[in-house]
Amino acid sequence: MLAAAKKLFLFRQQGGQKTAILDDVALEIGEREFHCVMGPSGSGKTTLLYLLAGLDEPSAGSVSLAKEDLAKLGERQRTLLRRKSVAFVFQYFHLLPNLTLVENIGLPLWIQGKNHGWESIAKEWAGRLGLGDRLDALPHELSGGERQRTSIARALVGGQPLILADEPTGNLSQKAGAQVMELLRDAVDEEGRSVLLVT
Repeated sequence: MLAAAKKLFLFRQQGGQKTAILDDVALEIGEREFHCVMGPSGSGKTTLLYLLAGLDEPSAGSVSLAKEDLAKLGERQRTLLRRKSVAFVFQYFHLLPNLTLVENIGLPLWIQGKNHGWESIAKEWAGRLGLGDRLDALPHELSGGERQRTSIARALVGGQPLILADEPTGNLSQKAGAQVMELLRDAVDEEGRSVLLVT
């Protein structure tokens, strides 16, 4: 099991009232699986991804990642586990503003200590997502769609077994969106990874 949530609750104080963001959620993600969670804005989809990745903590219930109970791990242990287990496609990109497109894509490889050959791998992924002519561009020089594709390439380049994708096609044209969905499907079918996509 790559990730699992059991009896998951998350409450937040909003306007002096306790509001349930997640209410008794259960989910299991095994190897070579593609899951899609759909719901309206504000229904807790992004929150679920953050909880599964150990970026937030539930009010009640349990979350495991790579068979590790996240509640039993300290912040550093969660960070190290997340680094090797999860790739994240963020809804708002989270590209580093002072890094070029190719450097942003290659960032997971640097973090994993793959300092040699990272650039050729990052360029290959940029090309696969139609970004081969934008390698030296900084994030502020990219369109919203180019930033999203850069974020997706960054998630795919590291090879982590679980990809958590937060509205990965939201800023893309129909053609680019279909290409991204095909790449995510290939990650499952050809690379044996798993995807949880929310939209």
